[in-house]
Amino acid sequence: MNVSIISNLPALQIVIPLLGALVCAMINRGLVAWFISMIICLIMPVISVALLLTVLDSGTISYSMGGWAPPFGIEYRIDLLNAFVLVLVSSIAAVVLPYARLSVAAEVKPEDLPWFYTMFLLCLTGLLGITITGDAFNAFVFLEISSLSTYVLIAMGRNRKALLAAYQYLILGSIGATFYVIGIGLIYTLTGTLNFADLSNRISDIEQTRTILAAAAFIVVGISLKIALFPLHVWLPNAYAYAPSAVTVFLASTATKVALYLLIRFLFSIFGIEIVTDKLALTHILIILSLAAMFGASTVAIFQQDVKRMIAYSSVAQIGYITLGIALANQSGLTGSLVHIFNHAIMKGALFLAIGAVVYRVGSSQIESFSGLGKKMPITMGCLVVGGLGLIGVPGTAGFISKWYLAVGAIEAGYVWLVFLLVLSSLLALIYVGRIIEVVWFRDPGPELDNVKEVPLSLLAPTVLLAAATVYFGLETSLSAGIAAQAVETLLGLAK
Repeated sequence: MNVSIISNLPALQIVIPLLGALVCAMINRGLVAWFISMIICLIMPVISVALLLTVLDSGTISYSMGGWAPPFGIEYRIDLLNAFVLVLVSSIAAVVLPYARLSVAAEVKPEDLPWFYTMFLLCLTGLLGITITGDAFNAFVFLEISSLSTYVLIAMGRNRKALLAAYQYLILGSIGATFYVIGIGLIYTLTGTLNFADLSNRISDIEQTRTILAAAAFIVVGISLKIALFPLHVWLPNAYAYAPSAVTVFLASTATKVALYLLIRFLFSIFGIEIVTDKLALTHILIILSLAAMFGASTVAIFQQDVKRMIAYSSVAQIGYITLGIALANQSGLTGSLVHIFNHAIMKGALFLAIGAVVYRVGSSQIESFSGLGKKMPITMGCLVVGGLGLIGVPGTAGFISKWYLAVGAIEAGYVWLVFLLVLSSLLALIYVGRIIEVVWFRDPGPELDNVKEVPLSLLAPTVLLAAATVYFGLETSLSAGIAAQAVETLLGLAK
């Protein structure tokens, strides 16, 4: 690879999908727009993996935009933490695009297909931008790019309720963005900088001031709306349930994960662990809200009749596991959070891909529509079961690894009772996953399913890939847990 190209990989990670969105906007053929998007989404993981390998080999990458040196110019700063997230986001996009060709064509109006792929690439640009930037206001700009495109993608769902879901998300997302801007405004007033690295140095000298504490509170609340932290989650179930299936997969696997990354970045890289644990008492607040999410959302999921909506509520519960690790604020707990960001993305991706395959074949995601599908679509339904077992945390799946780290973190923090609650909440997941398994494998298909068969390879292969990844990362953890543990050492100042 050319040296000049290698040195500009951070910029190319953003510029390529952004230009691709512009090209798709000028095309009136859906298949051509899909092909362009597909090529771009296959390039993105190559770049992100190259960045990760560079960080592992040479340390943190600092890339100055336009030749303006930080902190005066915008800096793209890549360390192990965000390189890890870049690989996740770009890889999920590369998995979703092959799936999207048939799935989106079946759920979106033909004349809207070029616009769909334009919005998809814009959303990808925003998520990658949030992850790679080292500037607080630049993160807000990318946050809005991803949010605005997400609203459009959700609204393209064939159910009329998709418009309401998009509007609901728009309102709450705007409130969250406003809180975030107020927070960084307060920080800028006091420090005169928005560069993450520079902020970290300056805040350490003035962290006792009320302004910094108020800024931290505004930013935490704003990002909490974006991650759908209980009880700020009301936008998520409708958004996931009524969006086109490919959009649900992409958002569930990436959007909340990038927002969680941003929260971790602010809390541990910028504000510091003392503000997290002492000044704002976030430990106790987040533990309470995380437990409420784990038990409340899981309980609601049990009674859902729409499988997409059921798994959407499950996402709220799974976010609770991630924020629980953040609340513990120790090495094992935070490692569990980062690992679960990765593992939940692949598990939930596999689940929603399988559900989308059912929607493609049967035309419905109601649980009755899944009756006996194990006999008609055995591979797809097998992947659905594997993803569900991952959510429960069955040993041998990726979900078990995450929960193991969280349990160890709880014990290290002196909250042994949390281990019992982790197991109990997993039993709730067993109930709603068990409902699906019972309907799929232990009921006979009705006559309306006589002509139903396994989905085409372009839908099946991505589903099998993420299901296989759910098992693989439950057995081999050097990439997921290994890199996450190294990133946590840096976040907590434990790196040698």
